[in-house]
Amino acid sequence: MSLFRPDVDRIQGYVPGEQPQDDGWIKLNTNENPYPPSPRVAAAVADACSGRLNVYPDPLASRFRKAAAELFNVDPEWILPANGSDENLTILNRAFVDPGELVTFPYPSYILYETLADIQGAAHERLQLEPDWSWNIDRVRPQIERSKLVFVPNPNSPSGNCWADETIHELVPPNGVFVLDEAYGDFRDEPHCGEILHTDAGRQIVITRTLSKSYSLAGIRFGFAVAHPDLISGMRKVKDSYNCNTLSLAAASAAIEDQDWMLQNRRKIVSTRFRLTTALRASGFDVVDSEANFVWATHSEISHQKIYEELKARKVLVRFMKFPDSLDGTELTGLRITVGTDDETDGFLSILGEILQ
Repeated sequence: MSLFRPDVDRIQGYVPGEQPQDDGWIKLNTNENPYPPSPRVAAAVADACSGRLNVYPDPLASRFRKAAAELFNVDPEWILPANGSDENLTILNRAFVDPGELVTFPYPSYILYETLADIQGAAHERLQLEPDWSWNIDRVRPQIERSKLVFVPNPNSPSGNCWADETIHELVPPNGVFVLDEAYGDFRDEPHCGEILHTDAGRQIVITRTLSKSYSLAGIRFGFAVAHPDLISGMRKVKDSYNCNTLSLAAASAAIEDQDWMLQNRRKIVSTRFRLTTALRASGFDVVDSEANFVWATHSEISHQKIYEELKARKVLVRFMKFPDSLDGTELTGLRITVGTDDETDGFLSILGEILQ
């Protein structure tokens, strides 16, 4: 007899990307920022280390909430910090979904949405995307109308494409909560600052952000949600008491306060993304137009898994991904490739060229 809940017994669990612990890798598999965080971060963490580590951190994260609120032009009551954006995704399931209620999300997309719904004991359905990564609104509307919680990443992963605001508005459930997961939002051609929250449907919408990508703080684990205070107050009831520690609060606050540093790194990544996309297409790959810090590449004549394995044998990591149940009934496979530094990108392209010969 198992000691676990049936919902836990039957799920496989989310498998994170590989994190090699030895040196010498070109690591382009988990969408980390290849550039270091603002110098203010190290100074803030050092200062925090010499301070009050013997007492609990600020449970409201007052300094961070003030800085994030200024970016989104809202009051701090609209901000909920978390131990990574994934914690806020968990909080959203806890706060809004009873067992058996419906959670929906696009497919192919971020598979953690499905895992979190399973853990909650919720029902879940995939909103099938078209082969070109667009939406057929008429086809998914019946599912949307039955949903208590709808997750939509924009830009999407693994494709990197972005959907227009008009499309996003049509995905808001009439009697539920819509989560706009903007983990890669800072890399968009026209980044948002929460304008959708001030529309007619705004009181049903939660935006989630992370500092892992654009702010180079993947090792810190820090994210935040932005929503109307009525939603934030309920979400706060189910979060852990001190979910963000003193060091992560210091790092996150220093990072988000240095917008110039983040934007400088963003410009470099966007420039390299264009060069990477151009080179991959010249090598015979189909590459989706990306507005994230990665690209989705497929090849019609070569096994994606074989390319991944041969790259890994040469200490280059990309993410080989497969989605068994795509719209046309076939298995979709491809390579999701993080945008690295120019040197990392050149090294990857050189080794990829050797493999393709």
